Amino acid sequence: MKNDLALVFYYQRRNRYSFNALAGALEDEHRFNTLPTFFPTTEERLFSQLREVLLRHEKVILGISFFTIQLWETAALMSRLKKSFGKRLFYMAGGPHPSGDPKGSLRLGFDLVVRGEGEETLIEIVKTFQKNEDWRKIQGIAFTDENGNFRQEGKRSPIDLDNFLPGSFRHHKFGHIEITRGCPHVCYFCQTPYLMGGKVRHRSIETICRFVKISKEKNRKDIRFITPDLFAYGSPDGKSINMEQLEKLLHSIRNIIKEEGRIFAGSFPSEVRPENVNEETVALVKKYGNNDNIVIGAQSGSQRLLNLSHRGHSVEEAYRAVELTLKAGFKAYVDFIFGLPGETEEDINLTINMMDELASQGARIHAHTFMPLPQTPYGKHDFSSVDPYLKEVAIVLNSRGYLFGDWVKQEKMAQQIARYLKGIG
Repeated sequence: MKNDLALVFYYQRRNRYSFNALAGALEDEHRFNTLPTFFPTTEERLFSQLREVLLRHEKVILGISFFTIQLWETAALMSRLKKSFGKRLFYMAGGPHPSGDPKGSLRLGFDLVVRGEGEETLIEIVKTFQKNEDWRKIQGIAFTDENGNFRQEGKRSPIDLDNFLPGSFRHHKFGHIEITRGCPHVCYFCQTPYLMGGKVRHRSIETICRFVKISKEKNRKDIRFITPDLFAYGSPDGKSINMEQLEKLLHSIRNIIKEEGRIFAGSFPSEVRPENVNEETVALVKKYGNNDNIVIGAQSGSQRLLNLSHRGHSVEEAYRAVELTLKAGFKAYVDFIFGLPGETEEDINLTINMMDELASQGARIHAHTFMPLPQTPYGKHDFSSVDPYLKEVAIVLNSRGYLFGDWVKQEKMAQQIARYLKGIG
């Protein structure tokens, strides 16, 4: 006899941290601790696992999370899934792109889109399926009704991060710890504040340390953070520095993992904002961290472009941040975005000069190409290409070891995204 419900998450490398959080949310709801949940990591394993699960379960929810850059591969995947399984699966989408473009995501064949934060929404979805209730009344979702009309229910209030762990111990899904959600800077090229809110929410040190302790028991001793700006942890506005809370966080974690563990602070997968890099914050990384680099978000050498993008820091602050980072003995990885909307020849020359100067000082440039993203002020920008001269300079810097990044691939993807977003507008 088939069991009632199973949940399958397509656990791709680029999307696994979203599913870590969702699995953790379900785990905190103890009623779900016996819910059969699967995490196939490849497309081949996804299809074989779905075939196995459908033999044993009457209802199967398939969850897929994706970014805008994954739109076309997700569309192709959905086509293959529909051909193989049809309506035997319930297809659920979430993540940055579905949240920003729910109508377009539904057209790929999904039955439901989770908009924004997924923890509370997923819990309600699973409950309604277990009770055979109507999921269409759940807040925070979008769907197409029986008449083919697009519908979306009301937006959820931001969650309290302390109500949820950032990973699952039942399923051994550990990873980077999200310590802050939301961003007050509202940069026009970034989805974070538009999907997660402009008011920051910090996960408490107590909750973070609870996760670190259990992680250590599972022999997971490397600690990395997910946050818009590590140096703003604990600050009420998400912009200023709260040195007391920041040091307490790092000190508390160090006390748990001891010297056999490692803390990566201000390095991948997060970064720090230039205006919050000072001698005191860098000294904290030196005291408690194990990383040899700090990632600094400069984005442009043009103050005019920074202002247009609502970035909220100065070019001079970026120079100063790199200087202090190098002086403290760290490698400085500096993020730049090529092709920002409104970019002129003068802006390009200012960016090139800044990259040259920082490289000569010993910094490495992490180059990105601007991508228009749904639900951002720059989402409708008609991107064409990176300036040819800027390309030449980037190629030279790359050949000398001063620049790295996927900006070439991103340029092609940005053109494709711009055409898509313009088409759905």
